[in-house]
Amino acid sequence: MAETLPSVRIAPSILSADFARLADEVATVLPAVPMLHVDVMDGHYVPNITIGPPVVKSLRAATDTLLDCHLMIADPRTYAPQFLELGAESVTFHPEVDDDPLSLVHELRERGGLVGVAIKPDHPLAMVEELLPHIDMLLVMTVEPGFGGQSFIAEAVTKAAEAVVWRDQHAAGFRIQVDGGISRDTIAQAVRAGADTFVAGSAIFGQTDRVAAARELEAIALQVRADGEAAT
Repeated sequence: MAETLPSVRIAPSILSADFARLADEVATVLPAVPMLHVDVMDGHYVPNITIGPPVVKSLRAATDTLLDCHLMIADPRTYAPQFLELGAESVTFHPEVDDDPLSLVHELRERGGLVGVAIKPDHPLAMVEELLPHIDMLLVMTVEPGFGGQSFIAEAVTKAAEAVVWRDQHAAGFRIQVDGGISRDTIAQAVRAGADTFVAGSAIFGQTDRVAAARELEAIALQVRADGEAAT
């Protein structure tokens, strides 16, 4: 599946939206973003339960914007294919919960999906190294998975920089997404570390003008990237 997304991507997390008015909430950000981030939690892998396939099916009917599902669940092998079948274009799972994560990556890509793997703040990049040549995206968690609204863990974003080095050394092509505590005050650090995709929840849905909030984050990211390129 070919990507047609911009080089810097802001992905609003619907976890911070009002679920009672989800379609309307999503509509308030769509003019400004190329994708939506959908946090799926099962109450087993993380101590929280959020949404499942029925909500993704409803979202797919409400918008044609790319749906990026982050599966914080104990059984991605069973459920990840379901999210693709319901219209999600991208699924990301935590590989430590599966006995053969590489085969799951291949299965999901054969089904036409974009596939990512996630690492928690205390997980080293080496934990997913064998998967990196085969994925479309690496998700670096800068909070502990499970709940929105947490503070950015600055130390965790250094793994994005490590991933950039690994990617360059091995001529790989995966994107680097950062999720957790992203705001106008923290996004610059994630950009400097090499991330290109930024999940933002309350920094967007917590604002009155969601379009302006998303565009401000994008503008900051683009400026920081441009400044870095000019300095090299």
